Amino acid sequence: MEQKLVFDTDLLARYDVSGPRYTSYPTAPQFDENFDEQAYRETITESNGDFLARPLSIYVHIPFCNTVCYYCGCNKIVTKDRSKSIDYLTHVYKEIAMQAEMFDGDRTVKQIHLGGGTPTFIDNSGLAVLMNELHANFPIAEDDVGEYSIEIDPREADGQTIEILRDIGFNRLSIGVQDLDKSVQLAVNRVQSEQETFAVIDAARVNGFRSISIDLMYGLPNQSLDSFKRTLDRVIDASPDRLSLFNYAHMPTMFKPQRRINEAELPSAITKLAILKQSSEQLQEAGYVYIGMDHFARPDDELAIAQREGKLQRNFQGYSTHGDCDLLALGVSSIGKTRNSFSQNYRDIDAYYAALDSGHLPIFRGMLLSKDDRIRGRVIQELICHFRLDFDAISDRFDIDFRDYFSKELSQLQRMQEDGLLAVHAGSIEVLPVGRLLIRNICMMFDAYLQKSSQQFSKVI
Repeated sequence: MEQKLVFDTDLLARYDVSGPRYTSYPTAPQFDENFDEQAYRETITESNGDFLARPLSIYVHIPFCNTVCYYCGCNKIVTKDRSKSIDYLTHVYKEIAMQAEMFDGDRTVKQIHLGGGTPTFIDNSGLAVLMNELHANFPIAEDDVGEYSIEIDPREADGQTIEILRDIGFNRLSIGVQDLDKSVQLAVNRVQSEQETFAVIDAARVNGFRSISIDLMYGLPNQSLDSFKRTLDRVIDASPDRLSLFNYAHMPTMFKPQRRINEAELPSAITKLAILKQSSEQLQEAGYVYIGMDHFARPDDELAIAQREGKLQRNFQGYSTHGDCDLLALGVSSIGKTRNSFSQNYRDIDAYYAALDSGHLPIFRGMLLSKDDRIRGRVIQELICHFRLDFDAISDRFDIDFRDYFSKELSQLQRMQEDGLLAVHAGSIEVLPVGRLLIRNICMMFDAYLQKSSQQFSKVI
């Protein structure tokens, strides 16, 4: 696949509507509280009984942050009291043990990811114990096989932290930067120096981390074309393996911290598009390829290789090379996927604690996928990961006639075809370079729930 973008400003502006990010299909607003602990246990039993045992991917949510970043929409607990993490980890250990009892012992963990919040809010000894608990309860793949990543806030880590993280088993880092411009940092209450940021990256290189990813965000207050170009130039100089360029979605009615942002300082929609265009060109000129959504990677990175080989997957952790795994979610609010089901833990920490203290898994909602859910989920997965869809592959996998099953959707794609976003062939859909930035719009055409949902979503650009 030729991994490139064509940037049509007028077309992007015309299609800049709100829509899901499709880390799952159906999306989380469709989850139901009728899916409870018992339903979850039954799906694990079924998964264990499958002819080919799927390996496991583990996500652990660490909700704590020392300070609040005004743009943040994550599930978090802002506190200066580090001791709160002790009680939290004690409950996570309970959950680890309860979950491990249900999975067959031959199901190897190939992927671990710690997200948040700020995982390094927990001190080094606490993180070491957490990794030991996972190793004690699950068979973990060797370092050269598995992907073990942790999200880093450079204000909460130094060279010694990075060395210890490597020693206890992490081999990938995701580093939050957002913007290096001081006026932008002040406006969003996230002030971190270049020295802090790049010291962490240098330490990761020295300690042999296999992949370094940097997160940036466009659309923040006080950003301009020139200021963001300087940030991106400096980041490109650091040569991360992967880079995420997130669109800031200003939704203050949903996320209270965003109410502290001065809306008058936000860049206009035209400026945001200009920043995205300029940044995309910068990254492509620097040799990065566009993976999808907000993600770029070096051509020799595993994500780029997986995409070219048709093996890329997408889940709650973003793009992944381990889509064959059942995703086991640990910690407050975390979302997992087992076989043909989704599950989510309680979002309130007291409810999470209460469930575990009473001997129950903290599952509060989820969803069993219907055949239609699985068909549409596969269609969206193929489009969002590979920008191409083979009709026969879907027909054979699900015993349907694709053109008959999706006759309405194929008709609705006509306008997008006329606009040059995609090409509908006799047996396939091909997303064209001009349509790749609008892949969410294309996926939305196959979403059976979207018109019925009252959920607010971010803009696609």
